[in-house]
Amino acid sequence: MRVSVIGTGYLGAVHAACMAELGHEVLATDVDVARLESLSVGRAPFYEEGLPELLDRGLTTGRLRFTPSIREVGEFAEVHFICVGTPQQPDSGAADIRHIRSVVRELTPHLRTGCVVAGKSTVPVGTAARIKHEIAENIDPGTEFAVAWNPEFLREGFAVRDTLRPDRVVIGVETLEAADKLRAVYAPLLGETDLIVTDLATAELAKVAANSFLATKISFINAMAEICEVVGADVHSVADCLGRDSRIGRSFLSAGLGFGGGCLSKDIRAFATAAEELGAGRSLRFLREVDAINLRCRDRTVDLARRLVGGSFTGRNIAVLGATFKPNTDDVRDSPALEVAASVQSEGASVRLHDPRGIDNAREVYPALNYVHEVGKACEGADLTLHLTDWDDYHDIDPASLGSVTRCMSVLDARNSLDAPRWREAGWTVRVLGA
Repeated sequence: MRVSVIGTGYLGAVHAACMAELGHEVLATDVDVARLESLSVGRAPFYEEGLPELLDRGLTTGRLRFTPSIREVGEFAEVHFICVGTPQQPDSGAADIRHIRSVVRELTPHLRTGCVVAGKSTVPVGTAARIKHEIAENIDPGTEFAVAWNPEFLREGFAVRDTLRPDRVVIGVETLEAADKLRAVYAPLLGETDLIVTDLATAELAKVAANSFLATKISFINAMAEICEVVGADVHSVADCLGRDSRIGRSFLSAGLGFGGGCLSKDIRAFATAAEELGAGRSLRFLREVDAINLRCRDRTVDLARRLVGGSFTGRNIAVLGATFKPNTDDVRDSPALEVAASVQSEGASVRLHDPRGIDNAREVYPALNYVHEVGKACEGADLTLHLTDWDDYHDIDPASLGSVTRCMSVLDARNSLDAPRWREAGWTVRVLGA
């Protein structure tokens, strides 16, 4: 099929490359011409495992192309995927959908009859209906079209895999014709993947409901970690006990520094705000506390680190391992690790920060931090080492060798994932959140 992808940020670039991999002809566009030029020669604007190879194959076969022309996109495709961002509004928790509305406004005059406009972005319920109304008011008379919603469920670091081998594909539609077109798009996946066909509002809710549940699960175990610290219990063992319950499961029950990135935090705030606007605010009031617990994890980490160096960071050397909000990405948006590092430095510490992929992006956000490209250099003369992002690189560290360059063999594992017995055998004092 001929499909377009409008917006080539994290979601759009991955989706475009994967659609070409599935055999479709793909034309992608963006207002960022420099990004299009980079993608056109196979250079991904961010780190995502497997994406450069897909870009290269798509460009080589000719199935993947990039253009700055929205008119060319409109005239080309049968299915248009809208993949632009929906950031949090600066003055409230609500989602900002102006980029989606701008796309619709510019695309509508060029739509072919029979096309499907399918949103993939995370949006407030009712956005699809609003888009349908706006297109209907501005499209040429007699041009048939349909609006659908096809939410993404990607995990950064696993986005290519999640697109090509998804847990499920959800499409919200109003007509059988639109369902058939989207079913054809995903046909190569449907032998092993469930397709859920539903209405527009349900499809919109599916994404925010999933993110809200995951955020709640993470904040729940971090709330338990706070209790464990007070009573002297071990949150890791509590999580293991919960995880053995088939109704609960062990995933997303690892206590630590909490979540960040460009999705979970903004999405739960937007969901709670949307519920209030709909007159159902009480139903999602708990999400405000989920958000508060998550942010409190960062303060608790700084407080514990301060205690571990004697009550003050002034004059202390602090090594920080990790800048990105999670491993296997270079994304530092709302990164708990980066915020903790900046807080520690603001209290007088000398911070050296290492990250395998995120240094360039971190430097743009916090240029005053001292960034190094070797773990040993970060820990040289350190009074305390903070493990803040769960990269495999840090699991592979030889703690005995690393300890030889520090001033004090003390580590705060804020991700509760290092092999604590191994580090202790090497002479380190190991502290974690929730124990």
